[in-house]
Amino acid sequence: MSLPRFFLENQVLAAETEAVFPLRLEADDAKHARVLRLTTGEHIAVIDADQDYFECEIVDFADELPLVSIARHEDASEAGPQVILLQGLAKGDKMETVIRHATEVGVAAFVPLTCARSIVKLDAKKAAAKTERWRAIAKNAAMQSGQARVPEVAEPVSVREAAAMLGQATAVLVCWEEAPETASLREAVHDALLATCTPAADARIAVVVGPEGGLAEEEVQLLLGCNGRARFVTLGPSILRTETAGIVAPALVLYELGGMGNRPSPTYEGNRG
Repeated sequence: MSLPRFFLENQVLAAETEAVFPLRLEADDAKHARVLRLTTGEHIAVIDADQDYFECEIVDFADELPLVSIARHEDASEAGPQVILLQGLAKGDKMETVIRHATEVGVAAFVPLTCARSIVKLDAKKAAAKTERWRAIAKNAAMQSGQARVPEVAEPVSVREAAAMLGQATAVLVCWEEAPETASLREAVHDALLATCTPAADARIAVVVGPEGGLAEEEVQLLLGCNGRARFVTLGPSILRTETAGIVAPALVLYELGGMGNRPSPTYEGNRG
């Protein structure tokens, strides 16, 4: 059974000098610990501000914060491949759904996109509030699913601004409903790794999914021109909702990179030499 997991933003456990010390959880995380009804003697998993992993034993509680001792310490885990999801703003709670489930899958970062066909329009104040909410959802999903890190969630940007950020990505995969059936996601990933001599574990791949109305052709062309390894890809003959594509597409990329229970292709591993 996996241990309850907590992330620390400002505490480095290796710097603690006492055998028993308070775990400085954020207010929401302290509330979560109370909801879990954690008791003395139970163990929890902690990722500290240095991204180090600790298994801690709860000794007591003080001012609603757990007092713990370190039961086991492991070095920070290797980062592994990074998949960044650029998701067109979607209405209702669809963005929350995408961020929650894509975090569980293993997406490393989210960039919400303001697109020409986005139904949702956010002013600066609403965008900031939404981003704060999305970051909380990503953190909770990372805790629940046992991720080694909390994904970054950027504030919404335009497609042009996003394109300017992607020049150094190993690949940029633009999911487009008008892409031909031959626009294989697997081949796009494979070709980019070979072209850059990048091991799968070191890949940084951006996946772009449009909003409900899809990406406009000029947006697709802008994205395809931002990186020499940008390709449009198809997710198959089915017409997927934006919130479905935002989960399926990065999951497929992670699978190709050796995640999701898959073993990396020997071709990808061969790039290590």
